Amino acid sequence: MAKSVPKSKKCPCGAGPRYKDCCGRLHRGEARAETAAELMRSRFSAFAERDEAYLLRSWHPATRPERIDFDPGTRWVRLEIVREESGGPGDDKGTVEFRAHYLDGSTPGELHEVSRFVRHDGGWVYVRGKVS
Repeated sequence: MAKSVPKSKKCPCGAGPRYKDCCGRLHRGEARAETAAELMRSRFSAFAERDEAYLLRSWHPATRPERIDFDPGTRWVRLEIVREESGGPGDDKGTVEFRAHYLDGSTPGELHEVSRFVRHDGGWVYVRGKVS
């Protein structure tokens, strides 16, 4: 379950000034991601906010896990989009390479992944990623 977020909180994805007006609107179901990169940003924010329901909704049913096991010691702090390939409003598939920066306790770390996205039931969903 997602935790309550103050209305003025900065969005974890870094793209918008306020969570409620950026990824929050996707998490609440008020909007859908228009691009694969926007979905990637919203999924990063969902990990940062521990919004399991959104993560599962935005995951392709063929590869979706039953649940998300959040590490209580990990805090996701910054997303860096490295490269986008396709994934625009007129595309049916896309790839987003990113670096997700986190703190494990007080130790910094980074997850580098190339993620695949497709359109499913009219919206973008995450299929799978390759971590390097």
